[in-house]
Amino acid sequence: MSPPLPPLPLPPGIRSRMLPGINGLEMHLLEAGEPAPGRLPVLLLHGFPELAYSWRKVMPALAAAGHHVIAPDLRGYGRTTGWDRRYEGDLGSFRFLNLVRDCLGLLSALGLEAAHVVGHDFGSPLAAWCALVRPDVFRSVVLMSAPFGGPPPLSADAAAAATSRPAAAAPATGRPQPSAAATRMDEALGALTPPRKHYQWYYATRRADADMRLCPQGVHDFLRAYYHHKSADWPGNQPYELASWSASELAKLPTYYVMDRDADMPATVAPHMPSAAAIAACRWLPDEELRVYSGEYTRTSFQGGLQWYRCGITTIQQAELQTFAGRRIEVPSIFIAGAQDWGIHQKPGELRRMAESGCTRFEGVHLVPGAGHWVQQEQPAAVSALLIEFLGRRAG
Repeated sequence: MSPPLPPLPLPPGIRSRMLPGINGLEMHLLEAGEPAPGRLPVLLLHGFPELAYSWRKVMPALAAAGHHVIAPDLRGYGRTTGWDRRYEGDLGSFRFLNLVRDCLGLLSALGLEAAHVVGHDFGSPLAAWCALVRPDVFRSVVLMSAPFGGPPPLSADAAAAATSRPAAAAPATGRPQPSAAATRMDEALGALTPPRKHYQWYYATRRADADMRLCPQGVHDFLRAYYHHKSADWPGNQPYELASWSASELAKLPTYYVMDRDADMPATVAPHMPSAAAIAACRWLPDEELRVYSGEYTRTSFQGGLQWYRCGITTIQQAELQTFAGRRIEVPSIFIAGAQDWGIHQKPGELRRMAESGCTRFEGVHLVPGAGHWVQQEQPAAVSALLIEFLGRRAG
């Protein structure tokens, strides 16, 4: 039996507990506040490489405003157990619709029939799928940092990608293959001078976990450079809309999104490691808080989160997601991101599609000054105010 894990350094008012029997998982969750008449609970979904802990700065404010707040370590992350840690393991359990089932199972285990859902980074498309598939349960949705462009279309190209035969060596292994569109873009980026690759393609490779877990600088310093590079603290984060989904346009993104072909992620972010003085001055992620992330990822590996990326670029979930082609999010929705977050433009045109056609009751885009990608950690007061205002319109 494994020794008990040390308690997390949580702000006052946030509780930590384990909940068994959630779609094959024993789920770790953080909670704040209590159920209140006329108010649905708020489910907070984190991204990569993050944890339920990423919501620690907004949970107390939401609870003080009268909300019951729930933030789980999602499948593949942190203290939640029961997921397959192997690269060759059960990749299908990380499909979006099974992740939606995890969220439904969590609410059911808590005796809750409905909730508001908020998602950041990779938690954003998960929140979107929750609201799109089960609007009867997820009554409103806040998408953060990653716009949702809608279900994949039932086009001839998409259908071909979903049903394409694997390469010659693949039938013996049964491994899912990259979609035709992913393969074409990977080839186009590789043909640039200098050659490039998309970070999501890299995250889907066998080597990515070991590259990060065993990197020369160590997990803690790797994560420090990674978080800094994508934050408003890095002066190069001055995003603008790209013209098209093409290799030449994507190459304008920072290297943490479109990497040099021969570099791994630790080598990509290492040149942007902040100085000791900058680290000491970083109030939104002091070293003792970063140690929660580095400790958890050292213990569990990065592979659980990387499985989400593998599902995203392969054909394993394409066909079932096409079942919802043409469906839109019909519950009230808003989008929040840092004004210095390139993530809002990494899929050109998706922010506009989300606002104009992806959501039928869309209530606005909010770009928070002084924040990059980690918006709820970099500017928690502003994000909390936006969430409280949006949720307040749903009360009663």
